[in-house]
Amino acid sequence: MTSRITCVVPAPVEVHPSTDSFRITEATRVRITDDTATVGHYLAETLGLTTGSTGEITLSRQSTTPADGYQLTVTNTAITLRANTETGLFMAVQTLRQLVSDEGIVDGGEIRDYPRFAHRGAMLDVSRHFFTVDEVKRFIDQIVQYKINVLHLHLTDDQGWRLEITGWPKLTTIGGATQVGGGPGGFYTQQEFRELVAYATSRHITLIPEIDIPGHVNAALVAYPELTCDGVAPPLFTTTGTATGFSSLCTDKEITYQFIDDVLREVAALTPGPYLHIGTDEAHATPEEGYVKFVRRALDMVQRYGKQAIGWHEILRADPPTGTISQFWSKADDDPRVAEATARGHRILLSPANKVYLDMKYTPDSPIGYKWAGYLDVRDVYDWDPGTYLQGVPEEAVIGIEAPLWAEHVKHRGHIDFMTFPRLPAVAELGWSPRETHDWQDFRRRLATHGPRWTAQGMEFYPSTQIPWAV
Repeated sequence: MTSRITCVVPAPVEVHPSTDSFRITEATRVRITDDTATVGHYLAETLGLTTGSTGEITLSRQSTTPADGYQLTVTNTAITLRANTETGLFMAVQTLRQLVSDEGIVDGGEIRDYPRFAHRGAMLDVSRHFFTVDEVKRFIDQIVQYKINVLHLHLTDDQGWRLEITGWPKLTTIGGATQVGGGPGGFYTQQEFRELVAYATSRHITLIPEIDIPGHVNAALVAYPELTCDGVAPPLFTTTGTATGFSSLCTDKEITYQFIDDVLREVAALTPGPYLHIGTDEAHATPEEGYVKFVRRALDMVQRYGKQAIGWHEILRADPPTGTISQFWSKADDDPRVAEATARGHRILLSPANKVYLDMKYTPDSPIGYKWAGYLDVRDVYDWDPGTYLQGVPEEAVIGIEAPLWAEHVKHRGHIDFMTFPRLPAVAELGWSPRETHDWQDFRRRLATHGPRWTAQGMEFYPSTQIPWAV
């Protein structure tokens, strides 16, 4: 039988199997110290164990690995997790979870591991269809198993505004009242959003809120027609489809900038992480001069409130400061504006639609999803290199990779499962594992062993025929 230590996803930097094995029983204890207590308690809770000042499973804040890396050793008598940081220990725990069999057997050996890219993200669109706090928490717990460390929440769009802004209450009472298909919609109160941020933080995930402006704002315009240029409220938009770019804030009105300042100030205050995402894509209804003026003023606001701005790669049209991160989503592998920006010091986050858009169908027979960026089965998501993908963009300019799940067709948590797994583990491996470990045949072998675990977790994943699933 294949050792579980050789089936870890994402692939570790170094794996050295041994013939040892450790059995976890009800008597097994997790030894913790003051600087390992938080992760130690999480591990004990996950495995159903107790903690103490002695124990067979030991966590230590000493390691020779880079930041957020870890060392994991399993012998016949002990399991040791070592890392320089709490985050590194937490990542070690995710690996250990994969090593434990249903019978509590942990195959022996040593792992030394650390990430390739700092940003390994998933994006969940809660605007097109709304997902509750508990559903988002469930998603967090799913993705963290694969060392995903960023959750980007797409909070606003034409179909719905999902975050309470106290100074503009109709954004949620009117703008958040519906969703694609005309369902009841919903929104997060500021207290609920703080709860999500805290939960993500407890899982060593940075939560990035996105307020998509100056386009994708129909829900805001319905709530506050004074933000339009003619003062007339448009109808609510609940259509299923790819219609975008038809709405815009009026960039010639000063009330628009007061509105954006109020929104970004409140969102920044709710967000302890370093980033605010301001969208800026598909602003077809915004005149170019107005777009540039608007984006530059919005960027000034983000900076004023102590955050670093992220925008979809169209943001480069406004010649933003080099500290602005552009998120590339095009199907092309060549964008001269992006290449030129990186030459001037810009950093890029990669989300090419034809590689990592999780709302694309797997095959023509997939029951939900789009196909405008192509059919994306697991190998399509796995077989590319973020370090060399964009012409003229060196690997050192790439902060990482992020897989968006747009939710026009994603109506409930089963749909989230189906569209995310098994593709997100492929994205996670591209973000975490060294380039030299990239091997499709080995990845599909390792991933095949994870299906039973997902089934046990109640996940409704897609059983891709590309993977020889274990039973």
